[in-house]
Amino acid sequence: MRHPATDNREDGSLVADRARIKPSATLQMLDRVKELKRAGEDVISLSAGEPDFVTPEHIRVYAKQALDEGYTFYPDAAGLWELREAISEKLQRENSIDADPTSEIVVTVGAKEAIFAAMMATIGPGDEVIVPDPCWVSYVPCIELAGGKPVYLPLNESERFCISPDRLERILNKKTKMLIVNSPNNPIGTVMSKSELEAIAELAKRGKFLVLSDEIYERIVFDGERHLSIASFPGMEESVITVNGFSKSMAMTGWRLGYMAAPRSIAQCVAAIHGHLVTGPCTFAQRAAALALRDARTDKAVRDMVKQYQLRRDIVVRELSKIEGVSCFSPRGTFYAFPNIRSIGLRSQEFAMKLLDRSKVAVVAGDSFGTGGEGFIRLSFATSSERLKTALERMREFTSELRCST
Repeated sequence: MRHPATDNREDGSLVADRARIKPSATLQMLDRVKELKRAGEDVISLSAGEPDFVTPEHIRVYAKQALDEGYTFYPDAAGLWELREAISEKLQRENSIDADPTSEIVVTVGAKEAIFAAMMATIGPGDEVIVPDPCWVSYVPCIELAGGKPVYLPLNESERFCISPDRLERILNKKTKMLIVNSPNNPIGTVMSKSELEAIAELAKRGKFLVLSDEIYERIVFDGERHLSIASFPGMEESVITVNGFSKSMAMTGWRLGYMAAPRSIAQCVAAIHGHLVTGPCTFAQRAAALALRDARTDKAVRDMVKQYQLRRDIVVRELSKIEGVSCFSPRGTFYAFPNIRSIGLRSQEFAMKLLDRSKVAVVAGDSFGTGGEGFIRLSFATSSERLKTALERMREFTSELRCST
């Protein structure tokens, strides 16, 4: 029913234009998987960006202790002081980033809220944000909700999905406000090199634009790779918003804890937006995270999980190579593979839906991550080795049946 006091739009809509964004493709697929499982189907989901490991025991114990100690009240808007202090120590120790816990760090409800609040604090109408394509599904909606304009920077498989400095420089202009970098990268699994980051840093300093560096997968790297934070490069201290969190590396997705480190002027604006939006993350969860950052058992738990991810990565790359018409860049980080399926003859969405309907294997269509992802699918290897092998055998049988039917 239309209400004249609230609805004066010609089309009768009560929804603001800025809210007309697409739902998250990864969450939509997750919902579909849950629906099929409730119906009794044996679905193997390789779609969710979620560790299959339970949060390490000592971190869970810390949370229980925090409840018993009375950590049940509102936190400071910017986050529990002891957690901000522990994050500051971590950033200095592991990332060579100096961030004042008093004024340059904000603890958020997951890294996703940090990205959204950072966009709201820095991006306005007419501002352009350069987004590598393919990219994580929520960057563009965050830009658009802030009133900005996404400008796509194509990443090519022939160039190992690296950011081309020449191509980047050609799309820079006076409206460029920010570049998003994500390393290790979701959905592709690339890890940015020092030379790649140095080139971006030089362009940022020359063009005076911000860099939002999403480092949520920083600890999940393979084959001796090393994650580097662009905020640690000379002259970049005032130009980088570093976003990170506890979900992926520490298997704490349900805890909803992230954080950002940024120049004081930006961090203070983010803290104000964040305070109005959510007040602050769960207090006893923050207490547990602060203790976990200072506990050597956490590093060991993360290393053990990463070893398992690398073993699974090897299984995925090996088994995909056995599927005719499929090729795959070997991921150097994250727990995702991004195989090329163009030779199969189906578009990404059609391939993903038919694979789910016929073989009960869930993956995410590559074009969910941008037009540059058409012809690819993303699959997560954050599941057991045995389930991975079964899923990839189902995929091999599925593609074989497709060839026989054409």
